[in-house]
Amino acid sequence: MKGIRIIALSVVSIIVLAVASILFIWRGELRTVATIEQLDDQGYLYCMEYKAHYDLDKLVESDVDQNGELMSYLIHTLSKGLVDSLDIESSQVVEKGEEGRETFGCTSFQAANSNGNGFIYGRNYDFFKNPTMVTISHPEKGYASIAVSDMSQFGYSLEHLPKSFAQKVLSLAAIYAPMDGINEKGLCTSIMALPNQPSQQNFPGRHYVGTSIIMRLFLDRCATVEEALELLLTVNVNHDVKMGSGFHYMVADALGKCAIIEFDKDDQWKTIVIQKSDTLNHMVITNHLLNPKHYSAVPDPVIGNVSSFSWDRYERVSAFMNEHNGTLNIQQAQECLALVRWVDLLWPNGEVEDTQFSDVYDQKELKLYLRNWNNYDHTYEFSLE
Repeated sequence: MKGIRIIALSVVSIIVLAVASILFIWRGELRTVATIEQLDDQGYLYCMEYKAHYDLDKLVESDVDQNGELMSYLIHTLSKGLVDSLDIESSQVVEKGEEGRETFGCTSFQAANSNGNGFIYGRNYDFFKNPTMVTISHPEKGYASIAVSDMSQFGYSLEHLPKSFAQKVLSLAAIYAPMDGINEKGLCTSIMALPNQPSQQNFPGRHYVGTSIIMRLFLDRCATVEEALELLLTVNVNHDVKMGSGFHYMVADALGKCAIIEFDKDDQWKTIVIQKSDTLNHMVITNHLLNPKHYSAVPDPVIGNVSSFSWDRYERVSAFMNEHNGTLNIQQAQECLALVRWVDLLWPNGEVEDTQFSDVYDQKELKLYLRNWNNYDHTYEFSLE
């Protein structure tokens, strides 16, 4: 009997030690998953406080510039090297032989705050009906931030929501996949799609980063537009060709500086920067190229998303800005975004597009005012203060 007790105690000790080791090794990831909260009744909006360690230096050095590579990197990192990858595909990947989608219809702007204290950053994310994740992070190396993600990028859909603990684990990918966000210095950034022009930079001596990773770098490492533009000179920005789209970005800081970042498909994908005019309080971007080399005042499918009415949205937002002298309060910024949102927009292929989320950031107070899935009767508020 004594021998049996000793064996039993040994087995229990091994189990306790194994559990303790798991809890210690994955403590950050487990604490993060435990923070995931469903904010609405339907299960379409979630919030997460990211408490796990993530190493952007290691990620950049790994030259991860495709969505599939990013998911494999994430799985390998989360499993501490025990698993190399899982078969997880973003729903944003176009089918083989399908033309690049022209259904993205995003809008962003910066405007002066009408209270005379800082600037406001607005953004509509128009895409298909997917769940949304808000991620609040306080990295060990870098600036704290609030970022918003389309969860379809890492395998979720309305049929696959993060309900159980196991189902929530892949939400950790949101840290690498912001669609827009603000950091503790008031720097904001967002991404807008362009048809069939995925940047494929290949400048010697630079590591490769992917579509959304560059925005995570902006949020974690840059306090000003100038710093963001300097960071761009150190990496190759590559967009995943499987998504069938290219992208351009807006970056704006708390001092009122704002810039649009584009890539020249006619010249080695070199970065082209369009700065906000010193004579204006505002800057607007939708889904067509704005740099002088490629710009067209007439809708042109070569340089923009004609099907998503990019030129029309640009003119409507610009007119609203001019009417208010580029100076808005939070409610007016929401009103402006409401002018160009989609509600059940039916496409020829049968897919339906909506404004998945509509964000207004206060770059002084470091707050996000979010309306999800065209529910303009309720605003969710998040703060870094």
